[in-house]
Amino acid sequence: MNSSWIFRRSALMGLILILGLALVLSGCSKKPEIETLPEDTMGSDQIAEEVPPPVVPEVDTTPEPELPDYASMDPSEYGVTDIFFGFDEYELDNKAMALLAGNARALKNADVPVLIAGHGDERGTIEYNLALGEKRAIVVRDYLISLGVPSSHLRVTSYGESKPFDRGHDEAAWAMNRRAHFERP
Repeated sequence: MNSSWIFRRSALMGLILILGLALVLSGCSKKPEIETLPEDTMGSDQIAEEVPPPVVPEVDTTPEPELPDYASMDPSEYGVTDIFFGFDEYELDNKAMALLAGNARALKNADVPVLIAGHGDERGTIEYNLALGEKRAIVVRDYLISLGVPSSHLRVTSYGESKPFDRGHDEAAWAMNRRAHFERP
C-alpha cells in the first residue's frame, strides 16, 4: 500500500470527524426562545410577579381567666371538705386520708391560711371534748403538711361540742358533729 493513499485516507477520516463534531456542537448550542410579553401590557409601574403578603400569626386576645380571690372565700367554695371521725377517735382512716389528699391540692392552689377547727359531739365533758377536738385538728394539720401544704398556712383550734353542725341528739347528728372543719382564720 502506498503511503499517499494512507495519508489521504487519514486526512479524509479526520475531516469527517471534524464535520461530525461541528454538527453535534452546533445542535447543542441552540438556546430556547424566551416568550416575552408585548410592551404595552407591562408598564414601568407594574410588577411582573405579584408577591404574597407576609404571613402574620394571629395574636390571641382572649384575656387570662381571673384567679378566684381565695382569701375572701370559704374553703368549702374551692373544694376543701370536712373530715369526719368515729366516736371517741382522732386517727385518720383511709377515707379521711383520701379526702385530705384532695384538700391538700386545693389548699396548695389557694395559697391562703386556713383554720382547722376540731369538733366533738355532745357526749363527754366540755374539757374532754375540747381536748379531743384539738387532737382531731392537729392530726389533720400534720397530714396536710406531709402532703406539701405549708405549715405556715395551717392553724388549729378546738371548739369541742360548742359549735355543733347538727343540733340533734341522736347518732346521726353526733356523727356529723365529730369532725375537723376548715374555715377562714
